[in-house]
Amino acid sequence: MSDMKASVLATKNGFHVEGYEKISYDFTFLDGVFDPKNPQLAACYERWGRVLAVTDLNVYNVYGEQIERYFQHYNLEVKVHKTKIGEKAKTIPTFLSIVDSMTEFGIIRKEPVLVVGGGLVTDVAGFACAAYRRNTNFIRVPTTVIGLIDASVSIKVAVNYGNYKNRLGAYHAPIHTFLDFTFLRTLPTAQIRNGFAELIKISTCSHLDTFNLLDKYCEELIETGFGRTDRASEEVRAAADKINKEGIHEMLKLETPNLHEIGLDRVIAYGHTWSPMHELVPETPLRHGHAISIDMAYSATLANSRKLISDAEHRRILSLFSRAGLSMDHHLFDEHILDKGTAAILKTRDGKLRAAVPNPIGSCTFLNDVDASELNAALRRHKQLMKEYPRNGEGLEAYVDASDTGYTENNASEVEAIETAAEEAGALNGDVAIHGGSMPKGHTNGNVNGYSNGVTDKVANGVTEGLSNGVNGFTNGSRA
Repeated sequence: MSDMKASVLATKNGFHVEGYEKISYDFTFLDGVFDPKNPQLAACYERWGRVLAVTDLNVYNVYGEQIERYFQHYNLEVKVHKTKIGEKAKTIPTFLSIVDSMTEFGIIRKEPVLVVGGGLVTDVAGFACAAYRRNTNFIRVPTTVIGLIDASVSIKVAVNYGNYKNRLGAYHAPIHTFLDFTFLRTLPTAQIRNGFAELIKISTCSHLDTFNLLDKYCEELIETGFGRTDRASEEVRAAADKINKEGIHEMLKLETPNLHEIGLDRVIAYGHTWSPMHELVPETPLRHGHAISIDMAYSATLANSRKLISDAEHRRILSLFSRAGLSMDHHLFDEHILDKGTAAILKTRDGKLRAAVPNPIGSCTFLNDVDASELNAALRRHKQLMKEYPRNGEGLEAYVDASDTGYTENNASEVEAIETAAEEAGALNGDVAIHGGSMPKGHTNGNVNGYSNGVTDKVANGVTEGLSNGVNGFTNGSRA
């Protein structure tokens, strides 16, 4: 919910407007959110006597009957919009299908849509709510580790467009988020591992105690769904609860002062400097957790090369990734990809690299004064180190599959038509070729000739021949 305060002052030639919007929303830890014994969620819908729920088909196949029985128990009419949302289906057609359901349902102003699923589901459905009448409320019930730990914290909502990830979106907070970790009982191990990366991210750069717990209980946490399966010990369950609560709390403390990302030096961007390239370059996309793990592991090697973390800390970080089965390298990760990723992120981060790295474990610093030779030397060293680890540092179950819903969904002709329009729009806006990967002439950020704070043309030399945001011929998670 929001509370707007504003002032309008007359000036010599017009008016000056200042507005301040209060953003407030709640999180509730509640195991068994759809257990009839727990009325908290139903109470949010008593006023309307009905519920429009948006969920993905995988979640519905497991929990659909339980969700419907829950609301029937409280005499609430429920309509469920079922979709498949993976990176390939995180598109305008999926967004419009949700909007159509909202229209058919007749959503009333202030009536909250219920969104149940992983981070991709909450992204697209949240954007539909942001766009519908410019501001429709929604309530989140995340069901994956990434959804619970990472996506639930942010108020960012978006869809992919053309060759760009999250190019169309908004900042739109839910009115409430219910965090139910019992969903992890039925989540595939590959998805548990995928989300584990997000906890490594926040703990490595901001919370040493959580890193220590992840290091101590790594294998047990993954094998027992963060202590939620029947075979989990009380010790592991207690550790998992502490990790989850402190991890989410730390993320909220870091994000809340910067909900609209006005500040671009973001601790939680550790692992997100080069990862968009890792995520989309393989013919079958890497899972998000594996993509950011490659970025984090390489960034740790870069930090160690600069003596920001000790050799022991460096090895400790790499060992944790390896034990978790997360990727630390990929055979397509080379200097060419590194250059393209650097060029792409410079645009996103207003001309500066802003690479978050540990300094030491549990704290963070941002690198801007890195040139191509240093980045490439760190990559060569990283590749050598990876020879000491299983699979040369490549992860287990690293690629998207049927558990990443929506990978093969959406009407092909409809998607193609919209993406063609996206490509044409990109050409009209001059985004097709950013020659040399440098910022456009006249870019003002205190940098010389469009280069960013020590990142020279040797680094940013690669967004050409129609490359958009570091993606060469890839559309929403797959090769076009």
